[in-house]
Amino acid sequence: MAEDHEGEHPEPGDEGGPVKTFLEHLEDLRWVLIKSSVALAVAMLLCLIAGNYVVAVIKWPLTRAKISIPGTNQVVTVSYGTNRLGTIKLTPEQQQELDLGTNRFVGVAIEPLTLGTNRVLGWRIDSDPTLEANAKQMKIDLINLSPAGGFMVAFQVAFYGGMVLAALPISYFVISFIFPALKMREQKYVYRGLIFGCGLFFTGVSFCYFGLMPVALSASQMYSQWLGLGAFQWRAEEYISFVCKFMLGMGLGFELPVVLLTLVKIGVLNYRSLRKMWRYMIVINLILGAVLTTPEVITQVMMAVPLYGLYEISVWIAWYWERRDRKRAAALSAD
Repeated sequence: MAEDHEGEHPEPGDEGGPVKTFLEHLEDLRWVLIKSSVALAVAMLLCLIAGNYVVAVIKWPLTRAKISIPGTNQVVTVSYGTNRLGTIKLTPEQQQELDLGTNRFVGVAIEPLTLGTNRVLGWRIDSDPTLEANAKQMKIDLINLSPAGGFMVAFQVAFYGGMVLAALPISYFVISFIFPALKMREQKYVYRGLIFGCGLFFTGVSFCYFGLMPVALSASQMYSQWLGLGAFQWRAEEYISFVCKFMLGMGLGFELPVVLLTLVKIGVLNYRSLRKMWRYMIVINLILGAVLTTPEVITQVMMAVPLYGLYEISVWIAWYWERRDRKRAAALSAD
């Protein structure tokens, strides 16, 4: 009988949390929802109060976006005081008439002049060393086209910013609810997966924010101009929605190794099956690039390449796991 009782004891690492009734679990879930809602509401309120700073962060990729100016025609940047009025690409006839020198990028400063008793506007050539960089910088104005547009923008900023700020406390509340039902060994794997997954998510968001987003915005404006459409004013709410969804999509796309390695751990996939999937993964990554980015090739490839790199890393991790397990099994059989 003593041996039977000993066999019923859980193995080390298999202990779970305290056993609760269905109503107790339901009460715990209710408090998780309440605390998560409060955390999201407080975070949204903070982002609403600091809305101008959040908008400045979202607009940063737009200030880094550059436009390409093909050809060899002179490009004139017109300014009045500290205000940049625009950038004009001259025709060969205009270049001959104005005779602004041999530099391709020329700055023209408009200034008030006094001719006798009259005040007129004149211009002079501005020798600014940053003219080329200024000429290639996108000049996009974010505008509201309705009386309620400002409120819609404020709500979007509060919602997306609040989700980011509240992500950590909400994750803590959810984990505190789920972990008591897990065994100690399972909790260890979940911890590792969360750390790994969070790191990949923020890597994807950072890659999109600092690298991919300025390129995508530049491509969007150039494509509009190629179609003969003006692209110097964008609706603020559409820009904010596009940028936030783009970064969220990139963050979720970078979770690919977590999904693949989880399937390996539970036995659905292995190293050989992952290695055979490389053709399908190329197609899947290109499809993800087409869905999550702007509809042009450059940004789609820029997203597909790192996703495929993450797939290859997942394949080699699966190979390492299988090799480690074989060594352990061989060592146990030798003993």
